Amino acid sequence: MINCLIVDDEPLARNLLSDYVKKIPYLNLIGTTGNAISAMSILRENTIDLILLDIQMPELTGINMLKALQKKPMVILTTAYSEYALESYELDVLDYLLKPITFERFLKALEKVNLRLPNNVGPDPAIEIPPAFVFVKDGTKLVKVNLEEILYVEGLKDYVTIHTRQQKIVSLQRLKALEEQLPTEKFIRIHNSYIIALDAINAIYKNEVQIGAVRLPISDSYKKSFKEWVDNNQLLGGS
Repeated sequence: MINCLIVDDEPLARNLLSDYVKKIPYLNLIGTTGNAISAMSILRENTIDLILLDIQMPELTGINMLKALQKKPMVILTTAYSEYALESYELDVLDYLLKPITFERFLKALEKVNLRLPNNVGPDPAIEIPPAFVFVKDGTKLVKVNLEEILYVEGLKDYVTIHTRQQKIVSLQRLKALEEQLPTEKFIRIHNSYIIALDAINAIYKNEVQIGAVRLPISDSYKKSFKEWVDNNQLLGGS
């Protein structure tokens, strides 16, 4: 079992990495924190084998934290900036993940973790990369919908309408049920009635998202999580 610590000042990034870690049977999440100073306290009090460490954080950056540590666990850096790559490898980090981080890329980083261990603990053959499609019921048949084709999903009571690049598919299911099938690194809910594909966004307004010629509302209940995603992905600046 590999004990992990996630250090990132952005809540959305911490949540995403926590979800990834929890999918891996041989990873044990000891904790998450939003700053390097708190992380150093956790390191003193716990046995940590692997840190998923953001670079740009208030008070103390991830790079400076690594320089201050006398005994370093294995480290995977997570950041929205590429210019720290050379300096990070001089600090013997295992990998350098650029945000937004996909689960596939996260698994590749874990392969490097495995190579460092005297007794390999992975990769686990039971771990599967999430499928790039979902099956939804359309009348009396199941229709395969490729995730990359989805622009947004609209919910109305017990039905959802999946708007793709080629067609609209109406399915008898609740929006919440479909939301649970969609990967969080590719889709986000912005309203009680709408889930959008992040790659399909053309523009962001104060209270709306534009996808193609359509503007969809961002409700107050989802505005905070959406803004965190925007900040995390440098559309309005990130770290």
